[in-house]
Amino acid sequence: MSAAPQQMPVWRSLLFVPVNVERFLARAHERGADGIILDLEDSIAPGEKENARRLLPAAVERLRRNGRSDVLVRINQPLELAVRDLEAAVLPGVASLLVTKVEGVSHLRLLDELVARLEERRGLPVGGIRFNGLIETPAAVARAHEIARATPRLVALSLGAEDYATAIGGRPTEEVLLMPKQLVVQAACAAGLMALGTIGTLADFSDLEAYARMVRRSRDFGFVGASCIHPAQVPILNAAFSPTPEEIAEAERIVAADRAAAAEGRGSFQLDGRMIDIPIVRRAEALLARARAIAARERGA
Repeated sequence: MSAAPQQMPVWRSLLFVPVNVERFLARAHERGADGIILDLEDSIAPGEKENARRLLPAAVERLRRNGRSDVLVRINQPLELAVRDLEAAVLPGVASLLVTKVEGVSHLRLLDELVARLEERRGLPVGGIRFNGLIETPAAVARAHEIARATPRLVALSLGAEDYATAIGGRPTEEVLLMPKQLVVQAACAAGLMALGTIGTLADFSDLEAYARMVRRSRDFGFVGASCIHPAQVPILNAAFSPTPEEIAEAERIVAADRAAAAEGRGSFQLDGRMIDIPIVRRAEALLARARAIAARERGA
């Protein structure tokens, strides 16, 4: 199995782009998304999939040459399609594969083995291409904690809202999705992965104010980024999943006060009438580390 990645990427916003639609691809690098997901799955008609695979290498090279966004590729789930997708997608410049309809541990480990063989054959670092796992069925939700630990190549988990709702015979409303999305967040965080997604669905972008409220609420649940289907959603995701200046200032005060308390041999202390202990300090340190990583991404470092 592949070696574990040493650092998590910053993926506040991941914009879906069908690889075979030039008018979407031409400006994708200008949208400000942390990542561009070149789609081989749902946005590609069955008769166009082979053509989309042929177009993929040039699209990856073009995005990497023109922009700063990481390049991801969404692959199909049936194995006969997934194998052909991997043959096309294991390329220099591809940061991650979005693995759809994850069934369980064996599913991810099989794909891991196939990708590792392709990486080795093509002179790429083995384990360099990461996985984003997309859970889309009730059975997979029940196995989310096992899935989260299937392979060190996996860096993120999310719930496929539309397909999950269809699988249970429901509708992809926030109320219906709340429980399974929280289960996926718990599984991701317990395994040290990123939880990607929102409490609601990404399909409706007609009311951007409502969308922004939903994204801000999603951050409170533990999500750190999400995919989107329209460029207008990108700045909303980037803003909502970034620490605010006020949060950064408070975190800096907590960390500085902790250092002063440690110098006096104290493990907890009061700040503005609030008791600060180790978990709060660790949360502040994590927020500052994320703020630094976001600043580095925006500088293009």
